[in-house]
Amino acid sequence: MAEMENKSRYDILQFQETLRKMRTLDDKIIYTFNTSIPTDSFKGQVNESATCKHLYDELQTNYRSREHSIKQCIDILANEVRSLKQEKDAHPDNFQLLKHLRREQTSLRLLQTELGVEEVIKERTMKVFYEHCRNYYKLPEASP
Repeated sequence: MAEMENKSRYDILQFQETLRKMRTLDDKIIYTFNTSIPTDSFKGQVNESATCKHLYDELQTNYRSREHSIKQCIDILANEVRSLKQEKDAHPDNFQLLKHLRREQTSLRLLQTELGVEEVIKERTMKVFYEHCRNYYKLPEASP
């Protein structure tokens, strides 16, 4: 049982570390623009429209990938929590089981919080993107 608890904890920490690495482009968005969109003196050397489109596509791919990963982990952990609740109902006096259930519930809440963090990161990054690329690239209309 202790191995399972440590594995779950490790997996959440590992997952958060992976998300941190996946957010590198968002964290360095201003640096990315400074190195890819030239100043007025170098305007003719780079196709700003193509650069902005490429960056937008890369950002959207990252968003979809991270959101999918988070939701997938939430689903797995939610199933685990449901299973542990059923097991707890069958064995209400099992203290170790209750402890494990609480840890998994905490991990689930932590992952659900990551979805909110994703929205904040996406909003901030897209604001910077629009500020730098509004003259070169028109964002596609959101599909329903």
